[in-house]
Amino acid sequence: MDLHTAGHRRGVVCAPHAAAVEDGRAILAEGGNAIEAMIAMAASIAAVYPHMNHVGGDGFWLIREPSGRVRAIMGAGRAGSKATRQFYRDHGHHEIPSRGPLAALTVPGAVAGWGLAFEAAKAQPGKGARLPLHVLLEAAIKHAREGYTVTRSQAQLTVDKYAELETAPGFVQTFLADGKAPNVGTKLKQSALAATLDQLANAGLSDFYRGDVGREIAADLERIGSPVTRGDLEKYEAWIADPLSTTVSAGTLYNAPPPTQGLASLMILGLFDRLRVAKAESFEHIHSLIEATKRAFIVRDRYVTDPDRVDGPLSRFLEKDFLDSDAAKIDARKAAPWPAPDRKGDTIWMGASDSSGLVVSYIQSIYWEFGSGCVLPKTGVLMQNRGASFSLDPKAVNALEPGRRPFHTLNPALAVLKDGRVMAYGTMGGDGQPQSQAAVFTRHVTFGQPLDQALDAPRWLLGRTWGSSHTNLRMESRFDDRVIDQLMSAGHDVAVLDEGYSDTMGHAGAVIMHPDGSFEGGHDPRADGGAAGV
Repeated sequence: MDLHTAGHRRGVVCAPHAAAVEDGRAILAEGGNAIEAMIAMAASIAAVYPHMNHVGGDGFWLIREPSGRVRAIMGAGRAGSKATRQFYRDHGHHEIPSRGPLAALTVPGAVAGWGLAFEAAKAQPGKGARLPLHVLLEAAIKHAREGYTVTRSQAQLTVDKYAELETAPGFVQTFLADGKAPNVGTKLKQSALAATLDQLANAGLSDFYRGDVGREIAADLERIGSPVTRGDLEKYEAWIADPLSTTVSAGTLYNAPPPTQGLASLMILGLFDRLRVAKAESFEHIHSLIEATKRAFIVRDRYVTDPDRVDGPLSRFLEKDFLDSDAAKIDARKAAPWPAPDRKGDTIWMGASDSSGLVVSYIQSIYWEFGSGCVLPKTGVLMQNRGASFSLDPKAVNALEPGRRPFHTLNPALAVLKDGRVMAYGTMGGDGQPQSQAAVFTRHVTFGQPLDQALDAPRWLLGRTWGSSHTNLRMESRFDDRVIDQLMSAGHDVAVLDEGYSDTMGHAGAVIMHPDGSFEGGHDPRADGGAAGV
């Protein structure tokens, strides 16, 4: 599987798993559009990369249509009707558990998002939905039924997180091989998931919530003690929203609105654009992005919550006057104190584009690796633990209440550039998502590095992700020693990782529609996927 590809005339896709890449490319080759290709990839990657995402998680779309309109599809699940603070206190908890049935407290929103995307695909002029749903889900059903090959990351994370997950209902039966963590290359099946996807292909995606599949999900959730009920599933709807946007020298940037951290990703690039850094890979490049990240995260942690609870329009933090003022507070030579927020995450990002002018940026997640760890036996659904990000403190910005949507690290990015390119890009990695987005964007767009080099180049992470207790600035070992020394001298608490390529830095990717009608795509050497086109 190629990590980078270019020159295609009909379309291109990228994903962190090779099977999902091929399944998306096949849909494009059959005449499907980019949205249809992404639906196929979203289902496929749940079947072959289950430690990173699943149908029991949430998902967010940015879709740039041929007309130039950009829309967001928001598949964020709500807390179950029984998920009260008293419920957790009655179970002896002072904070929400991160694993097990009490961590599975929000409705999975991803499949509802697929449904809205499928309707959007049918509404496209010219290249509308020529392919029925059963064709889009066919590859995923086959992977789940006949077996998929365990990747390096799944094998390692099964070992690393086994002590946390072994008691979660259904985990051992689904993700171990002969009672042991699977080796790389082992074949595993998700037979119940295959049956669920087959049912959805025939009955429609809403069956996940209001049909036979929804009934079975609800019954299993009740049996294991989750606070999510059948009524919660039946009334759940994904929604369409206007994206957040801001303008920089290179063009207009878009990202998803709350409850995602898209605001932070846009702020970082808006602040960096005002600092007028001249040279890529310099101290000024890395330091400026790190300091912009700190300022963006302060705003994010104060204001981003359930969109029904947001205090005023967040677009005010993306306007010229605010960004000008905030950028002026960044010290070009010295690191600001770091408050070290705690965000974890395990996620996939994928991109697709086609010759009609559709460009899609999509992200899907179960929050931590393997989510809650709970696999529902009748449906094979692996439930997310996104609700573990709620607080049991009623005064918190994201306090737990039934029906409330939790904060999301997920944020798909898209840029419409002044030179005529349209670029969808993103990554997994909790707090690392805005930082890796900024690294890839500035390297490729601001400084003109080829896309494959921008994705390959060493990255950094400020703060926590992947369950790490570290709050310092971690950097891959391939950075220039002089840059590392300068960062340390400026007051950054730097830890150089042993690895030249670390999963800690996320799995980034991008697809680009060029003004000459050609397509380019690339994905991260840190992942198990790549890019392909037709």
